[in-house]
Amino acid sequence: MSAQNKNAITIKTEIDAPVEKVWEYWTRPEHIIKWNNASDDWHTPKAENDFREGGRFTSRMEARDGSVGFDFGGTNNVIKQHEYIEYTLDDDRKVKITFNAHGNTTHVTEIFEAEETNSLELQEKGWQSILDNFKKYAEEKSSA
Repeated sequence: MSAQNKNAITIKTEIDAPVEKVWEYWTRPEHIIKWNNASDDWHTPKAENDFREGGRFTSRMEARDGSVGFDFGGTNNVIKQHEYIEYTLDDDRKVKITFNAHGNTTHVTEIFEAEETNSLELQEKGWQSILDNFKKYAEEKSSA
């Protein structure tokens, strides 16, 4: 499937934390393992991020009961500190994330190309749940 035929899904959130902190929590593995799940019955026991253009990242996502798991990974293509990240997933889908600072608030917009296995609605819900979990983590961590 060519890139122009892929459906793009957009998700957003507004985080009550400065962009510098949001950026740190988004990109550093010791934080990723604490927020990267769509529901409480999943977790990310391991994450790696060679955070440079051309660097690889991977997160091991697993059901807490051990019944299923998968590696979510790809390559960082474009990084503009505190503003923008673009990467390509291992299945060739593109993801673009924009961080917009508004004082001590950060707007995060994520646009990703949908895969063909699950419905668009299910994918949007899952990715939005992870983004919502990130918002909760970033706000709690930032206010501590």
